Amino acid sequence: MRILQTPPRFFPYVGGVEQVVLYLSRELAKRGHSVEVVCANEPAVGNGIIEGITVKRLAYCGKIGNTNITFSLPYELKRRDFDLIHTHLPTPWSADWSAIFSRIKNKPLFLSYYNDISGSGVNKIIANFYNATALKFLLKRAHRIFINQENYLNTSPFLKSFKDKIIVVPLGVDTAKFHPANVNKNNNEKIIFFLSILDRFHTYKGLDCLFSALKNVIPTTPVKLYIGGFGQLSDFYKNLAKETGLENNVIFLGRLSDEELLYYYSLCNFFVLPSVSSTQEGFGLVALEAMACCRPVVISDIVGVADSVRKENAGIVVKPNDSQELSQALKHLLLNEKECEQMGKNAYRLASAKYALHNYIDAVEKEYLTI
Repeated sequence: MRILQTPPRFFPYVGGVEQVVLYLSRELAKRGHSVEVVCANEPAVGNGIIEGITVKRLAYCGKIGNTNITFSLPYELKRRDFDLIHTHLPTPWSADWSAIFSRIKNKPLFLSYYNDISGSGVNKIIANFYNATALKFLLKRAHRIFINQENYLNTSPFLKSFKDKIIVVPLGVDTAKFHPANVNKNNNEKIIFFLSILDRFHTYKGLDCLFSALKNVIPTTPVKLYIGGFGQLSDFYKNLAKETGLENNVIFLGRLSDEELLYYYSLCNFFVLPSVSSTQEGFGLVALEAMACCRPVVISDIVGVADSVRKENAGIVVKPNDSQELSQALKHLLLNEKECEQMGKNAYRLASAKYALHNYIDAVEKEYLTI
C-alpha cells in the first residue's frame, strides 16, 4: 500500500507523537509498504529518506498553539498519490487538510487521536472554536479513529458520538532500543528519573507536583532527581527548584541522545510520570520505555499504562495532582529496595509482552487492510 502520514513534525523532533509515527512508519516500510511523511520542517533538517521512509518537510510561517502552519501543505497533498492517509491529533492543521483531501480523492482517512485539544488564554478560545467546528468534520470523515486507552472514551466529550469507528490500540515500545542495560552505579545513591519536553504545552506532565512531593521526601530519604528534556520553561523549572530548596537534589540533563536515554533509564531506581490532566495526557510512552529497561514506574492513574501497572504490580499508581500521595509512593520505593527490584522485573515482563511494538503495528495494519 501507499501510505501517507501527516504528523505535525517528524524525527529528529523530540516528542511522543513524533516517536510513534517513526515507529509505525519504519515498521510498515519493513513490511513492504510505501510510506511517505509530509510534515513541518522543524527542526530544519530538510528532505530525505529515513529508515525506508520518504520524508517531505515543509516551511512553516509560525505556530498557533503547538501547531505548525504550513501553507504549502494543501498543494503537497493535492499532488500526491496514496492509498490511504493517516493523520494525528492534537495538532489540527495537518489533520484538517488531510481530511479535506481524503474526501477530494476519495481515499480512506485514519486518525490517531492522542488527546483532546485544549489550552489557556487565547489558545483556549481557539481550541474551543476548533472543537465546536472543524473537529466534527474530521471525526466524521475518519474511517477509523485510533485511541491509546479505553478510558479516553469516558473522559473525552468529543468521541462519544463516534464509538462505532473507534479502535483502542495501546502504543508499543521498541524493545530493541529500550532494554535492560548494565551501568556503573553507586548502590548507595538513590536516583529518580523524569523525562519530558519542558515547555508550556507539557506542564500537564506534573513536574511542579513532583517538586512538591520531593520536598517532603528529602528530609528523611536522600535522593537525586534527574530531569531529562529541554524547552522554553527550562529556566523556570531551574528557578522553581531553587525556590523550593531542591537545587542540590535536582539535576537537569537537557536534551538526551538515545544512548543517554538508555543509560539514565537503567541508572535510576525508578521512573516517575505524575501527569495531572486526563484530557492532555495521551498515553505516556516514556513510562513504557522505562518499563522496557526493567524499571518500575510511579505514575498517575491517567497515564495509559496505569491499569496494567496496577494489575501486574509493575510500580505504584497515584491520584493526579496529589503531591502527598506521590511523596508517599516515592518514599515507599526508595525504602524498599527488594520490592522495587521485583516491580522492575514485573514491568519488564509487561512491556515485553502486552506492549511489544509489533502488537501495535499489527493492529494498525489490520485496520488499514480491512478498509
